[in-house]
Amino acid sequence: MNLSSIEEALKGLVSAPFNARTFVFGLLEAYDVPRATLAKLGKQEWLENASVLIWKGKLHFLEAPVGEAERAYDALELSEQAEKRPCRFILVTDGIDFFAKDLKQDRPIHGAYAQLNDSFEFFLPMVGIERFEDEPENIADVKATGRLSKLYDAILDANPTWLDERHTHELNVFMTRLLFCLFAESTGIFQKKIFSTTVFTLSGDDGDGTSAVIDQIFRILDIVESDRGDIPEFLGRFPYVNGLLFREVAEVPAFSKTAKRLLKECVSQDWGTINPDIFGSMIQAIVHPELRGDLGMHYTSVPNILKTLKPLFLSDLEQEFESRMDDEEGLRQLLKRIYGIRVLDPACGSGNFLITAYRELRELETKIFLQLQSVAKQWSLSMSGIRLDHFFGIEVTDFAAETAKLSLWIAEYQMNRRFEEVFNKSPAPLPLSDSGHILCRNALHTDWSSVCPKVLASEIYVVGNPPYLGSVFQTAEQKEDMRHVFSGHLKTYKDLDYVAAWFVKGAEYAQKTGAKLALVSTNSICQGEQVGMLWPILFRMNQEIFFAHQSFKWQNSASKNAAVMCVVVGLRSRQKGIKTLFQGTTARTVSNIGPYLVEMDDTIVFKRTKAISDLPQMDYGNKPTDGRNLILDARQRDELLQQHPEAEKFVRKYMGSKEFIKGIERWCIWVGDDVVEEARNIPELNHRFARVATLRRESNGKQANANAATPYRFVYRPHRQGEAIIVPGVASERRRYTPIGLLSGATVISNLAFAIYDASDFVFALLSSRLHTVWLAAVGGRMKSDYRYSNTLVYNTFPVPSLSSAQKDLLAEHSLSIIEAREAHPGRSLAWMYDPATMPENLLEAHAAVDAAVEEIYIGRTFKDDAERLEHLIKRYSSAFARTKRATAVRKSKNG
Repeated sequence: MNLSSIEEALKGLVSAPFNARTFVFGLLEAYDVPRATLAKLGKQEWLENASVLIWKGKLHFLEAPVGEAERAYDALELSEQAEKRPCRFILVTDGIDFFAKDLKQDRPIHGAYAQLNDSFEFFLPMVGIERFEDEPENIADVKATGRLSKLYDAILDANPTWLDERHTHELNVFMTRLLFCLFAESTGIFQKKIFSTTVFTLSGDDGDGTSAVIDQIFRILDIVESDRGDIPEFLGRFPYVNGLLFREVAEVPAFSKTAKRLLKECVSQDWGTINPDIFGSMIQAIVHPELRGDLGMHYTSVPNILKTLKPLFLSDLEQEFESRMDDEEGLRQLLKRIYGIRVLDPACGSGNFLITAYRELRELETKIFLQLQSVAKQWSLSMSGIRLDHFFGIEVTDFAAETAKLSLWIAEYQMNRRFEEVFNKSPAPLPLSDSGHILCRNALHTDWSSVCPKVLASEIYVVGNPPYLGSVFQTAEQKEDMRHVFSGHLKTYKDLDYVAAWFVKGAEYAQKTGAKLALVSTNSICQGEQVGMLWPILFRMNQEIFFAHQSFKWQNSASKNAAVMCVVVGLRSRQKGIKTLFQGTTARTVSNIGPYLVEMDDTIVFKRTKAISDLPQMDYGNKPTDGRNLILDARQRDELLQQHPEAEKFVRKYMGSKEFIKGIERWCIWVGDDVVEEARNIPELNHRFARVATLRRESNGKQANANAATPYRFVYRPHRQGEAIIVPGVASERRRYTPIGLLSGATVISNLAFAIYDASDFVFALLSSRLHTVWLAAVGGRMKSDYRYSNTLVYNTFPVPSLSSAQKDLLAEHSLSIIEAREAHPGRSLAWMYDPATMPENLLEAHAAVDAAVEEIYIGRTFKDDAERLEHLIKRYSSAFARTKRATAVRKSKNG
């Protein structure tokens, strides 16, 4: 079956004059329904009389009178005939509009008859071709999102002036109120279906009057019953809601016929089945179409949220509960402590962290109540003392802030229902209590103390998942946010990720209030150059890491997982107390957690001009600054040598990171001072030198200006004859090992790689080890997600034990094994050989042998994992750094 031919057949069918019989059989023919089946269907005698066709189990088709397609569709959907003879699809059309529904997937569509061909994929299951959709765990979430998204779009279509920013808040308020009403009539907060029945009964099918009816309902929901006076009977059936949800006067948008239809589809959803944890993110996807295909990508799952909440305060509360189970006064003191807790999320989005914190505290409170029932001498059950107004949020997006308030109310309602299941009593759902304090502001320009001030005997916990955004991806506004936060702390902050600003604001807030905080972040703030920029600021503010989750892959319960490695970092003011380091599912108590999230002191690895270990010098590669006049690709080299064979002595192989890893051939013009006149006599070379001279003279760079008189030379030229080790300047984070190369003196290493000239082979083995790649990942910089090498920050700080001659010889042998393993795959690039999916077994074994030999030297055995590798390296670096610091101090004292 050819899908494009189906679409073309349907396009021709709907463009012809409408005839019900011609249409329905043309539809079936387009989907390649067997002729025998078509002949059998053609004999249905009631087809001629009622314009109805039923293909058992597949399709129930009905022709409607002109202008009555929607009404006929609604009637057919609810009819006994459709119930008795169930089909996968129902399809109704009057030749102007069409309405259809996939009853199995509860998926309706409708549109203009002339555009039915655009929906050709919808009917594929009719002939056994199922639509594949990678669903999240809760299918109801996705369906609800889809229906609300369509309604949102239809409302904007019906109200074109609402596309401007002036109406953004009003539309957000409307959607939030609408969602509350849909939830309320699905769960029993309102009378069942009272909202939808009232709206559809009192407004026209074409949408006229819909906004007026909804506006009246919204207004009455904010008026106490005793203050309503003389009102229409239908409004009197609605209860007083309170909670400020309906307090603000906000315009209700107009409804078109399409919007009214889509509202009806939304009403058919059972809103009580929506997962409360993803509810807010689902609603955000409605307003931001770019998120709709990835529901959950910007949603923090409960397991990930608990990685912050449990070690921050929940585990401590649970342990206190376990230790006081038989102590009535202890349990009452624990309740008092819980009732004093305040939770602030300064990047709250739609409230996931606050909702989870509220729910977990309510669950613990229920356990305490049950235990008090059994141990208390006198016990009178009270209602929950955990208040929504102890939960605070700051969110820059208006709709997300409104959604967070609604989500907290829904969470309270659901927890009250659970309370009722356990204790047979609960507070009335209405009127609503005051919701959490959710403010629509820029958190980085807000004094958090003004949002959640310190209250006597309270405990404040800051949690959240702020936006990450590396420096390259920050908007102008976000760069201004960074400047605002880091002003007075750090001048060179521009390479920091955006999330770092929340750590600094959190530390400032903790200084004022004694709060503890736990934030989710990309692991980049605990790696490379960012450590040296961010963590001294936090340490100066007397903060310490009291728990941390080492890098873990981001996962949630939605249909897709974000491809990012995250950490969770908990901060508090320095104090005595347990510190816990989490690695996967294991946790261990440690003496201290350093900024690289391993057990260590607070040492930070900074750049060094000389190696801290006994290693040869690593230099930058050779820098041309030539406007590509001294660099040749393979074609340019061939043309040059064809025209001027005598130029061959001046052409050398040229290799940077890309050429080395991908096997790309490039060449350079390399001329010594003693043969420059000979080179100038070759016209093509002389023309190139002239262009280089001009470029360097006109450059704003001092180095370029200083070398304008020697345009035949690279501006930086450390190249020497003899073998050299090449280290790529950028390496993929996917590779287990960093590819290192050994080149002859005939190849010039570019400034996009690093070079060790006249290096012993044992150095090749050290740099090819897993230990070295772990060190690179931890202390090196980043180029997007890839590792960025640095001679000063990575190589010069790499801690290596003192090596005996025998150990160096052994490592040199292993170096040759790696080179031999690569040579067994001629024609293959290093990119292919070091790709985890294609790495040859013999090369993997050669590297494993290097690891075994290197790690035997370091600790007498192989390391258990990368975390142990890094922990050992950091401790070894810290010791070496302390020795060099003492040696420097001794030298200074002798000299002075």
